[in-house]
Amino acid sequence: MIKVTKLNGELFYVNPYEMEFIEETPDTVISLKSGKKVLVSEKAEVVIHRMVEFYRLANVMPKLPADKLPDVGGETDDDDLTDV
Repeated sequence: MIKVTKLNGELFYVNPYEMEFIEETPDTVISLKSGKKVLVSEKAEVVIHRMVEFYRLANVMPKLPADKLPDVGGETDDDDLTDV
């Protein structure tokens, strides 16, 4: 599970295996396979980085050196990447 923040500041966790896609409209909207949508305060890039870290911890994705990671655009706060 990855930690995200609702627009009202409430923290909660979402299962990345259930995420279908992420949009910025300009708020970040996570669409789940169930059809539910969740608005979060994090930028899409932060959610994606948390998902990648989750998959690494679950040994689903190999760990690549930082210079080999794809550029998803934007900057992220390194502290956000450790809150998996």
